[in-house]
Amino acid sequence: MATAGDLAALAGLLADETRAAVCLALLDGRAWTAGELARHAGVAPSTATEHLHRLVAGGLLVERRQGRHRYVQLADESAAQLIEDLAARLEPRPAPVTGLRAVTASAALRRGRTCYDHLAGRLGVAVTEAMAGAGMLDVDGGFALTPYGRTVLTSVTGAELRPGRRPLARGCLDWTERRQHLAGVAGARLCEAALTRRWVTRIGSGRAVRLTPGGESALRDLIGLDAAQL
Repeated sequence: MATAGDLAALAGLLADETRAAVCLALLDGRAWTAGELARHAGVAPSTATEHLHRLVAGGLLVERRQGRHRYVQLADESAAQLIEDLAARLEPRPAPVTGLRAVTASAALRRGRTCYDHLAGRLGVAVTEAMAGAGMLDVDGGFALTPYGRTVLTSVTGAELRPGRRPLARGCLDWTERRQHLAGVAGARLCEAALTRRWVTRIGSGRAVRLTPGGESALRDLIGLDAAQL
């Protein structure tokens, strides 16, 4: 059973702006090198490495080796959920005006992004609400994929959806929209299929994604998505 000291230690991992910046960057679900994260956080590589060691030791990140290179990423979906849920607790405030590029990037993240391995932002929320409206998600008695929804997603992903260590479907409170988007196995598989089929594409190297014209057509036919909401 967790103690007060354990909880304080976990909270302490995020009680630093550099470590918080690292965790937010890793919400894109990909593995980053220490050098990439150092540049993102605006700190020296040695400083970033020290912070990464703490986050790995604390269980929020894991380290992967590939040849001579070392990468880090969030430990699992529960770590990503913790970061996203904490961000959702913050009161929204206007982003500081630091230049056109920063404003454009912030707007892109709000329109659509990945949250670890599922879709978030206005796009993720709109997809989730369209799925509920199409009878694919039951959001009244909890948050569950209906038999019809399971059939449709199986046809899209090409593999039967099965719950395991992760729930088949769960709601994830979107930190910009303050509404739920689809997470869990179903959310991950749908996001993967959308990227593979190029219904959505990444904007640059970050978390932001955009809906393509082909994606608008496919998701309108599949779930009745109204792209005008975006």
